[in-house]
Formats: sequence, C-alpha cells, structure tokens
Amino acid sequence: MKYVMLVGDGMGDYPIAELGGKTPLAAAHTPHMDWIADHGELGLASTIPQGCETGSDTANLSLLGYNPKSTLTRRGPLEAASIGVRLSETDVAFRCNLVTLAKQNGILSVNDYSAGHIGTDEARHIIKDLDRALGDEIFRFYPGVSYRHLVVWHNGVAEVTTTPPHDIVGHAVGPYLDRMRSHGALLQLMDRARTILNDHPVNKKRIRKGLKPANHIWLWGQGLAPHLETFETRTGLKGAVISAVDLLRGIGVYAGLEVIRVPGATGYFDTDYEAKATYALSALEGADFVYVHVEAPDEAGHAGLLDKKISTIEAFDAKVVGKVLEGMKRFPEHRVMVTTDHYTPISLRTHTTEPIPFAICGAGISASSRGAGGFNEPNAEAQGVFVADGYKLIERLLRSSK
Repeated sequence: MKYVMLVGDGMGDYPIAELGGKTPLAAAHTPHMDWIADHGELGLASTIPQGCETGSDTANLSLLGYNPKSTLTRRGPLEAASIGVRLSETDVAFRCNLVTLAKQNGILSVNDYSAGHIGTDEARHIIKDLDRALGDEIFRFYPGVSYRHLVVWHNGVAEVTTTPPHDIVGHAVGPYLDRMRSHGALLQLMDRARTILNDHPVNKKRIRKGLKPANHIWLWGQGLAPHLETFETRTGLKGAVISAVDLLRGIGVYAGLEVIRVPGATGYFDTDYEAKATYALSALEGADFVYVHVEAPDEAGHAGLLDKKISTIEAFDAKVVGKVLEGMKRFPEHRVMVTTDHYTPISLRTHTTEPIPFAICGAGISASSRGAGGFNEPNAEAQGVFVADGYKLIERLLRSSK
C-alpha cells in the first residue's frame, strides 16, 4: 500500500461577504479535492490541542501522528535541524525573521513580517554579515530561506515571552519588546543588529528599487532540541517529506523521514507546484508514505490577499492534487489524503484553532461522503465526522483495509 498526505498550509478560512458568504475553499475551483471528498471520507479534525500554540509546528506534528502536548518544542530547533545546525542540550534555537519596521502615526510598528519577502540570496548576505559582526560564543546567526533564519543562544533561556511577527503586522512593537525585558541580552542583540541593517548595502539597494528593507530582526519560536520517535518505528512505514520551508523539513529530520528538496520550491506564490507532485510520485517508488506540504495559501492568508488565496488553492488542486491522483494509478493499492494544517483567515491574517477539513480516498476507504458537494469547511462539518485528537487522524489514512 502506498500513502500520500497532501497539505495546503493555511487553506482553512471563514465565510467572506465578497464571495457571497463562501469560504475561499468553497469558492475556489477544486475538482480534484472535490473528487477525493466525493469518493471517500470527509470530516473535520482538531490539530491544535487546547493549551498549545496555534502554529504550523503544532498542526503539522499532529498531522504526522505526534501528540503536540508531549512532543512540541516550538519551531526554532526544528528549523535548526533542517539547515544542519546541531544543538547541544542547553542550546536554545530562535526563529529569526528579517522584518520591516516603520513609523505608523509616529509609533514604530511592524510593517512587514517578511521584509517584502526578501530573496534568499539577499537575505543570506545579510545574515552572514550579522554573524560576522555579532556572532560569538553566546549567539550565532545561521541563514535559512527568504526571510526565515535562525539564531542560536548557547546556554540560553527558552522561557522567554516572544510573539510571531506575522501576528502583529500593523501593531506597535513596544509592548511586545517589553515582554522580553527580563532577557536584556536578546533585546541588545536585536538593537545591535538594527544598527548594522540600517546601513547594510543590501537594504540600500532595496530602498533604491522601491522595495522594503530588512531593517530589523525579530526573534521568536524558541526552544530546545526535541526527542521524537521515528515515523518508521511508530508506523512500520518508510516515509518522506516534501516542503520548501525549514520547519517541515526539520520535523522530517527528527521523525526520521527522508527530506526531499525540490528545485523551484520556494514556499511562496511562485513555487513549482508540479515539481512537488513529480518528486512525490518518484519518492513512492521506494517509500511507503509521502507528506507533501505547500506553503503558498498560508502566505496569502497572512498577507490578507483574497485573490491570491483562491489562486494558490486552485494551483494546489490542479498541479499537486490532480497530478498525484493521476500518478497514483500506477500503484495497485494506494490511499490519498488532502487536508490543511490550520486556518489562516484573510480577515485575521494569523492562525486560528478551528478544526480543519480532511478527505481520504483509496483502497479500503468507503465513499461515506458521496454527494457531500465538495471539499470545504461547511461540507466537512456537515458529515458529522470529527477527530478530536488530531494526532490520531493519520490512523484513518493508515488503518487496515481488511
């Protein structure tokens, strides 16, 4: 049996008046996800347990069958694993965003959590310069992808109140920095970085081009290295993960999954959707299970771009789901699940905790939701199928067909 889980990050949303009261999922043209829902099982699952942060780390650990309450470490150390940074038991890894701060009504605020989705080459230049100037036996900077990078605090403190910058776009930064006052070393590092970034040649060039500068770093998502039982030990299946973002790749490293890097996969609107599907089908020649993650709908949600959210959902359906469904025909026995990890509503521009829709079809899966009307949040809720512990959802995909 071959298994594929296809995850459109942040696809879940609320009804929108502009769409006639439909959600983006319901309004989008998604014939392939609709086909899965109509030929299999459709329902809801709760991927964000009460008391856990509403993040992609929590949600994707759940989807892979790990209970976030017992395994969650926050995203910093997961991303460290993806970029090959080995952490000691006392190292604290922080996600380090390159951000744009600007005065709004005279108050310094978060203007852009991604510094205008700065390019990876530009960002790498900046992060390497920050490490040369500020890196020492206490703090080190490590480059990642686009605006997403890493700071490691040797013998550091994980119990710091930090805030994801995508949650506070348009908000004054003062109150959020005040929460970090008890750990002045972090604020000092951020302030020293600001001085360097203000005069950095990459930023000067971006400003001349009319682009947003990466004029500040923002530290968040910190934690210690986790200890996960491997996916193969838990399930008996050899697996792989395909994603453009370090968070998912890092989860894959700790879970013992093969991390497949796809050329052209960017984690943004311009990602090569079809290449992800091609690599997933190729991976199944040797693996039993492949987890395919597409970040683009989540980025549209954070940016509050309705048209982009719909277009990325449609691209995910046509170029990933459709291609995988066709390609899976080469395997006599197979199952496909399509889902999202969490909601990223256009109206809020951040993650929320609502149960997410899922649909499963394939060998041994009865068409219990035939006639449901398509893959979206209201139709999934109407089926009355609810997985309260989201980390058990994968059992519905992998359950015995006998």
